[in-house]
Amino acid sequence: MGVFAHPDDESLLAGGILAQHAAAQARTTVVTMTWAPDTPRAAELADALQALGAGAPRMLGYGDARDERSAPSRARLVDAPLDQVIADVVQQMRTFRPDIVVTHDALGQLTGHPDHRRTHQAVLLAVQGAGHAHLHPQAGEPWQPRAVYCATHPESGVRDLGPLLEAVGKAVLAVPDAYVTTTVDVERWVEAKWAAIVAHRGEVARARSLPGILDRQPAEIRRRILATEYFTRYAAGPAPEIYDRLTA
Repeated sequence: MGVFAHPDDESLLAGGILAQHAAAQARTTVVTMTWAPDTPRAAELADALQALGAGAPRMLGYGDARDERSAPSRARLVDAPLDQVIADVVQQMRTFRPDIVVTHDALGQLTGHPDHRRTHQAVLLAVQGAGHAHLHPQAGEPWQPRAVYCATHPESGVRDLGPLLEAVGKAVLAVPDAYVTTTVDVERWVEAKWAAIVAHRGEVARARSLPGILDRQPAEIRRRILATEYFTRYAAGPAPEIYDRLTA
């Protein structure tokens, strides 16, 4: 299960592993925190998920912190009570019952978008809470995901992408390489990943959005950027062993 802030985050950050797992007949799905299901970006999201084999959209419908058109009648994700947001994510986890959850890192994916950071916070707490029967009892029967992977970008992995973002005035918030626990070669699934990215047509048309930036690059550079996905793994659920002291 991927849980991401906006339509297009799933394709940019984890499109390769979603396509990879779908090709292996694994169940995959994506929960999108912002934008209402009746907006144009919802239809684009549906097309992107179809390209990735990730099923139908699951949109929570909160407002985007930087776009009032996203959900005019709903609170922005960053303004909604955190416990409410966590409960919504817990319900999705207990309904789909994933073994692995993938989401944003603590930095907020390169640019530090506040919706990315709020999603990271909510997902980590939801992964912990989903397995406890006494937490969010209204959200369904408990289910404990085994691990959460936070999509991230190491400093050594943004040599092509960093200058492109800086050229349009965006930040590049990468983590030290040692923070990355999992590096996945998704070269075989780049075509599906790119098809999903360009399905977000409105973002491709924008000059400063990452889909738009990538669309203007030579195919070789774009492929190099998209062919590797990086993650930091966090374990969830009961401790595998009992220790008599704290360990690093």
